Amino acid sequence: MNVIKKTIDLGDGRIVEIETGKLAKQADGSVVVKMGDTMLLATVVSSKEAKEGVDFLPLSVDYQEKYAATGRIPGGFLRREARLSDYEVLISRLVDRALRPLFPSDYHADTQVMISLISADKNVMPDCLAGLAASAAIAVSDIPFNGPISEVRVAKIDGTLVINPTLSDLQKATLEFMVAGSATDIVMVEGEANEIAEAEMVEAISFAHEAIKKQVAVQVELGEEVGKTDKRIYNHEHSNLELREVVFAATYDKAYAVAAAASGKDDRSEDFKQIRDEFIASMGENPDPVQVALAKKYFHDVQYDAVRNLVLNEGKRLDGRSTTQIRPIWSEVSYLPAAHGSAVFTRGETQSLTSVTLGSKTDEQMIDGAFINGYSKFLLHYNFPGFSTGEVRPNRGAGRREIGHGNLAMRSLRKVLPGLEQNPYTIRVVSDILESNGSSSMATVCAGTLALMDAGIKLTAPVSGIAMGLITDEATGKYAILSDILGDEDHLGDMDFKVTGTEKGIVACQMDLKINGLSNEVLIKALDQAKEGRLHILNEMKKTLAQPREDYKPHAPRIVSMTIDKEFIGAIIGPGGKIIQEMQRETGATIAIEEVDNQGIIEIFADNKAAIDAAVSRIRAIVAKPEVGETYEGKVKTIMPFGAFVEIMPGKDGLLHISEIDWKRYETMDGIFEVGEIVKVKLLEVDKQGKLKLSRKALLPRPPKPEAVQ
Repeated sequence: MNVIKKTIDLGDGRIVEIETGKLAKQADGSVVVKMGDTMLLATVVSSKEAKEGVDFLPLSVDYQEKYAATGRIPGGFLRREARLSDYEVLISRLVDRALRPLFPSDYHADTQVMISLISADKNVMPDCLAGLAASAAIAVSDIPFNGPISEVRVAKIDGTLVINPTLSDLQKATLEFMVAGSATDIVMVEGEANEIAEAEMVEAISFAHEAIKKQVAVQVELGEEVGKTDKRIYNHEHSNLELREVVFAATYDKAYAVAAAASGKDDRSEDFKQIRDEFIASMGENPDPVQVALAKKYFHDVQYDAVRNLVLNEGKRLDGRSTTQIRPIWSEVSYLPAAHGSAVFTRGETQSLTSVTLGSKTDEQMIDGAFINGYSKFLLHYNFPGFSTGEVRPNRGAGRREIGHGNLAMRSLRKVLPGLEQNPYTIRVVSDILESNGSSSMATVCAGTLALMDAGIKLTAPVSGIAMGLITDEATGKYAILSDILGDEDHLGDMDFKVTGTEKGIVACQMDLKINGLSNEVLIKALDQAKEGRLHILNEMKKTLAQPREDYKPHAPRIVSMTIDKEFIGAIIGPGGKIIQEMQRETGATIAIEEVDNQGIIEIFADNKAAIDAAVSRIRAIVAKPEVGETYEGKVKTIMPFGAFVEIMPGKDGLLHISEIDWKRYETMDGIFEVGEIVKVKLLEVDKQGKLKLSRKALLPRPPKPEAVQ
């Protein structure tokens, strides 16, 4: 074995190791990245040739956590790792978005990157090492790549920026971003923050880039030592420069005119298609299929240049807007009468119908991952059906795109949810995208805010979101920042930068770059322009609903929380759950109980007040403590020769001694009481063993003393 190791010092004594040459040697490239006890195995394999007719990079990135890494056995019937969890999909997407822009644009071979968590340190998060591991695997291969890149987490903890903080420290962070980049450029940012200013975000990204540069330099050294500086030679594209010139000459002016016509999405698409089809028809009968494919490719380049030049030369966009203008907005709340909260938010040709459902603790989502496990009280699901873009597409459930877009919206709204005292509910938000022409995830944030406020959830502040775009010309240095981008502007532009926030500041962001270089000047300008757009959208939302409703909907379920002494938890549950199940069956309420900080926390959930009141009454009766001197109506449970045992509270019996039944003297208990009889008694004493001493005599008038005999 020719094992080569490199180390990266994070600057505070923590070391990241990269090792190659020991594991998975038949892959084109493989490395093991280690930090503490956390270890990631990353491999990359790329086909030697591209498939016929493929004009894009078929890249797949999969991150998977092995349960053995944390000493756990998977749940479920099969007891083995199954399909990727949402958490694993999100990390896969982070790495994919960082790698994809750095592959050569003409490289079309099937390429697969696999990253496995093979050992886990509970305090070292693996997601911030996944991008480094993937890039290092490519660096020790012969696969063409314009990297290396690396990916780090930057967080502000106690006012200080930290790279790849521990899991325990991350709980205190006021901002947290995953940042990916090369030695010269940032290519991807995603994260959340506590309503920070734009300048604070720029500072964090710059700080992260300095750490990335060091990690990239180590990968370059690793690749040189392995001897993989010469990459494979490939030719995955046909070309015909003469045809390209003909296509541009014949179609550019027409395409520019269509771009400048400010028509709708469907009309514009049809007009572009007509220009392309007319040119192909002019190629004669039975043209060479390869040349037809090239003509279509070159016409796409025509569209690309026409749309971008229209913006750079005239400051005009496809739908006629200026670079800072936001599309028309309308919104409505309570659209769904049976939902606990709902909203429709429409911006241009993008529309979200969002609902809110309030549930109990039993509705919490169980998260059963190798590294992350527990429960979640806030769920956001994003659906993107084919009809939203006028397509015929089978519904196969949530894909990676839906999971990623939903996660961004979830992080945005989670930041403004009230605490447990103000919100005892499990909340599910569902965004169904009914129309899409750019930035449906930001429509989800806006609709989600309105729906939550419509449901009566006391958000700390409303949140809005906007997607920013960028058009650049490296030759002239011209650039234009676009607010509220269309789908075509995302596809043909250089940046997709989504920013969400309140009036106070940024709460989440997601940025993907397709170009080399984004200066701080452009980044700051984009953030400032995004702030103006966000506040405009927020003001439009406030015209529909400015603040949360005072109360929940009449048909919304209610939750009452109670805190009891820990000692009563068993009494409420009962043997085998008998007592709590009986209470739920007889009252119609759902009752959840758990121990927190040596206290019992009870949540009573029902859709009507009577059920809640009945359950509360039953629980209070169980947990009530007998008070000396108080009067109780009890039930005779057992009769003994020396007295009777009377139940004054559920599960609490006391002795009514024969001498305490009446002022007169009884010799025997025969005929005084019957089992089940209700008797009023007074609690005289609770002894050291907790035994209750009762008296009926104390509630009866004392008979007068007989007069003395003269």
